[in-house]
Amino acid sequence: MAKKKTAKKSTRRSTKSKPKTTKKINLRLSKQNKIVLGSLLMLVSIALFIAFISYFFNWRLDQSQLVDFTERNAQVENLMSKFGASISHFMIYKGVGIAAFIFAGLLFMTGLYLFINIEVKKLVNRWFWGTIIAVWMSVFFALVFNKVSLLSGIIGFEINSLLTDYIGKIGVGLVLAFTAIAYGVIRWKLTPEGVASSLSKTKEELSSELTNEPSSTTEAVTEVENTSEAIDLSVSEETTIADPDPIAADVQKTNDADVYNSFEVKVGEEEAIEEPVLKTVETPKEEEVAIEVEKIVEEKTLTDNLSDKLVKDFGEFDPTLELGNYKFPTLELLKDYEGGASITINQEELEENKNKIVDTLKNYKIEISQIKATIGPTVTLYEIVPAAGVRISKIKNLEDDIALSLAALGIRIIAPIPGKGTIGIEVPNKNPSIVSMRSVIASPKFQKAEMELPLALGKNISNETFVVDLAKMPHLLMAGATGQGKSVGLNAILTSLLYKKHPAEVKFVLVDPKKVELTLFNKIERHYLAKLPDTEDAIITDNTKVIHTLNSMCIEMDNRYELLKNALCRNIKEYNAKFKARKLNPNDGHRFLPYIVLVVDEFADLIMTAGKEVETPIARLAQLARAIGIHLIIATQRPSVNVITGIIKANFPARIAFRVTSKIDSRTILDGGGADQLIGRGDMLYTQGNDLIRLQCAFVDTPEVEKITEFIGSQRAYPDAHLLPEYVGEDSGTGLDIDIADRDAMFKQAAEVIVTAQQGSASLLQRKLKLGYNRAGRLIDQLEAAGIVGPFEGSKARQVLVPDILALEQLLENEKN
Repeated sequence: MAKKKTAKKSTRRSTKSKPKTTKKINLRLSKQNKIVLGSLLMLVSIALFIAFISYFFNWRLDQSQLVDFTERNAQVENLMSKFGASISHFMIYKGVGIAAFIFAGLLFMTGLYLFINIEVKKLVNRWFWGTIIAVWMSVFFALVFNKVSLLSGIIGFEINSLLTDYIGKIGVGLVLAFTAIAYGVIRWKLTPEGVASSLSKTKEELSSELTNEPSSTTEAVTEVENTSEAIDLSVSEETTIADPDPIAADVQKTNDADVYNSFEVKVGEEEAIEEPVLKTVETPKEEEVAIEVEKIVEEKTLTDNLSDKLVKDFGEFDPTLELGNYKFPTLELLKDYEGGASITINQEELEENKNKIVDTLKNYKIEISQIKATIGPTVTLYEIVPAAGVRISKIKNLEDDIALSLAALGIRIIAPIPGKGTIGIEVPNKNPSIVSMRSVIASPKFQKAEMELPLALGKNISNETFVVDLAKMPHLLMAGATGQGKSVGLNAILTSLLYKKHPAEVKFVLVDPKKVELTLFNKIERHYLAKLPDTEDAIITDNTKVIHTLNSMCIEMDNRYELLKNALCRNIKEYNAKFKARKLNPNDGHRFLPYIVLVVDEFADLIMTAGKEVETPIARLAQLARAIGIHLIIATQRPSVNVITGIIKANFPARIAFRVTSKIDSRTILDGGGADQLIGRGDMLYTQGNDLIRLQCAFVDTPEVEKITEFIGSQRAYPDAHLLPEYVGEDSGTGLDIDIADRDAMFKQAAEVIVTAQQGSASLLQRKLKLGYNRAGRLIDQLEAAGIVGPFEGSKARQVLVPDILALEQLLENEKN
């Protein structure tokens, strides 16, 4: 019994160990398949040889028939008919010329290796060097004949012409010479010493042949012939006389062979010299064996090898392939406003303002050593270098006096200008120019921007396009008085992203309490917008849907962080790069993650209606969502503490301030003054936590946005908008029917209290009936299930659905019946 148990255990172990061996996939061809494939390749290569040779004699006659390849009755002179004429034209004339014979030879060699069952790995080296020789010959013949011929082909001619344009014919010749030297050194192991020794040997052989007399050579040959005949005769005589003993015959044959060998070594000394040459030829085989051993050792990094193989076979993953024919909006959709291209310099205005500034400062005994003007689209910056000993605060206090002398609004003094030893005075232009969105989008700074989410905000005082990266901000707060350009700024931000990013790379979540500002983007719902499942409109206008959407984005944030944790990545950029390189398995839940930009217009209205239900998810997203590609753009009129709390505000270092009415509002937005001195109509201040930059926002009108959305919406789109995770609201009401038998003993009294007061709250029941909070909460749930009070509405009291006591009694009697 013990032996049987041990036998059973051993069989179980053997059966368990078998699946480990079956996991290996054998991709090798059988011997029969190799013979069939090898014979096919050899026959195809022979056909190519025949077609190529025939092409050199009949190419002029067959040239006109190539167009009629599909016609069966077309006459072709090539020995391999239409196939031979077309493949020869492709490989010789359009290819590498006469060097096409090399590829036919390589194909024959591949078939021969398979037919004889030799390792095919050695062919990779031959194909590599054969391709280099073919290209080298093609370029060489193109350099010699300087035209497209059958010797060079189009490939050689084009490579030669390209290199000639940059380095000239002499340079091409030097490149070919270098390639030939490199080939000889790498492929044939040639060295200067070896070449010199071989040349010296050939010289010695030639001199020895010239100096030796022909009579001595003839005598040596006759001696060799006589000795061979004597040996042959002796063998024949011994075989006829002696007994047929095989052992003796073998001994005699070996002795005769020794005589031959000894004689040949003495006479032919050249063969003894060639032996080390044969050894040097065998050295590359030893190196190839060593390389194969290294490849076997590299099996430790299996996942990397598989990903590299996938990338080589299929290329990197391209998320834009599903909409591969998508076309970005053109510049013709944007309007080019007059004066937007260049700024006209009014010399009289500059001189007049300069004199007034200098005179005003002189009235207060402030000397200036230098003044310089920088003209912008709406504002001119005058840089002043005060004389030695002048206090900066003294000039800063004269802000109102300078504005009075210039008779201009919006004077702003920067004392000092960061990074410069000057004081800046910003004076509005009398004739400001419009910064069109077209000029900003067409600028090289935006077109060549290598950013994840580039935003073209407008132009600065130096009339340079200002482009920032939303991914590095990472969130943006926009504020300003009504009618100063917030909605235009949001349209400019969305337009710049539409012109730069593919629909697979970025998605928008648009919240518009006004219901009219962002409705134009409904046309690109299936391209760029994201929404909750089972919702009709992607642009959110209802406050309850806003709450659900924000909580859904928090779920999306948590899901993305889980994916990043499993992929061992720190941010979305590393994760997507890893996914594109096919190092993450989609079967494990990994997918390409697009950027999500949440745009909220009139954030103060949401806070007033929803309160903390909006504030909590916004605070979570502002704190955590930066690394996983979710970015927030919030616009409001005045970001006071009751609208944007300190926690949210601390996570919005990037801020845009349009014109406000008071310095207090400016400090609320920028934590400093300056926004109250702007002139409006897109004039804004931008900060990313350090310096203030004055910009003129790019202007994009409603018809332009409509044209862009129609252009995008008319193209092929995804089946549906990008769906966010589903969110189930956590209301305190159960929403379930409660059995009448399970109701509380004080249910009727609680219903009478609620109906009498017309206020559905648990605190009312606690006070009137002297109950604890848990029992009062259960009574409220039972009242909701009975249809007496409405569902949970946040901080508000529940709505009472029964108007009076009579209606309550009738409702309760109907339940009993």
